[in-house]
Amino acid sequence: MAFIQFQGINKYFDQHQVLKDINLEIAYGELVTLLGPSGCGKSTLLRCLAGLEEVSSGKIFLDGKDITDLSPKKRNVGMVFQQYSLFPNLTVAKNVAFGLSIQRVPKHQANEKVREMLELVGLKDKQYQYPYQLSGGQQQRVALARSLVMYPKVLLLDEPLSAIDALLRRNLQSEIKRIQKELKITTIFVTHDQDEAMVISDRIHLFNMGVIEQSGRPVDLYTKPSSLFAANFIGNYNLVDSKCFSDCTDNDFDGSHLAIRPEIINISINFDDLDQDCLCITGSVKESLPCGNIIRYTVDCGEFRLNADVLFDVSSLYENGQKVYLKIKKQNILPLLS
Repeated sequence: MAFIQFQGINKYFDQHQVLKDINLEIAYGELVTLLGPSGCGKSTLLRCLAGLEEVSSGKIFLDGKDITDLSPKKRNVGMVFQQYSLFPNLTVAKNVAFGLSIQRVPKHQANEKVREMLELVGLKDKQYQYPYQLSGGQQQRVALARSLVMYPKVLLLDEPLSAIDALLRRNLQSEIKRIQKELKITTIFVTHDQDEAMVISDRIHLFNMGVIEQSGRPVDLYTKPSSLFAANFIGNYNLVDSKCFSDCTDNDFDGSHLAIRPEIINISINFDDLDQDCLCITGSVKESLPCGNIIRYTVDCGEFRLNADVLFDVSSLYENGQKVYLKIKKQNILPLLS
């Protein structure tokens, strides 16, 4: 039996339906991500699990128990929000201990639990400092420790890193994953950032307009998108009209559109003999965009354009207007039905 089950969840705000018959199972100890654009329903589902929103219909089960109508404090669920919501007049240690004091946990036990959690999140030397003395990343780790110290059955993270700069964000992604694995705590992470979801998740559930568009391991969603929306949202795919591409290459492809990842396209100024499983498209460079350690070329192929990502090598740069050949393995061209 799944550790968390959502059965036929529907949620309305007045006449607007935000969640549409959501059926979802999450295994014990998994770190799953609810991924999707703003307004797709991912945070609403998280809040329904936490008891902060009532479902319009359907059932929610946690560890085999129906928690649909339980109050939030009886669900044993910890939640970390985008806003840290720390008490500015309390030290780090007292912020972490706040929930324990509400539950009247004996002081010596509470102190020991706080010490363990601060060590786990790497803040044991900050226990006497106040929130204003901490960086944004440190404050977020205090918020995480405050949830974990209650030893919840489930940890819910609602866009917890969106207000943090890119470098620190990557470090905290690794920290969250390490802590989650160390504690073996079932965790649901909400984000609109596909790169973040790819890095942190055991499994991703991609939301679109209140429904789950696709579920699977990160590598499966990246390499095998099931729809036009999935391909457009994950992986920066080139999306090309199937008939137009077939006419250009004298090859027949199924589906309404084709999805082609930029990094699998080989770009060259020389026409090489093609293997039987490859095809070649002639085009001209429209523009180039440096993106860290890669450079993205937009190539005009007549009826369509393709982006090709290559490692940034100053010895082999292509100029705008330059004629190039794009080599693509047929197995990397994915047909999409919708």
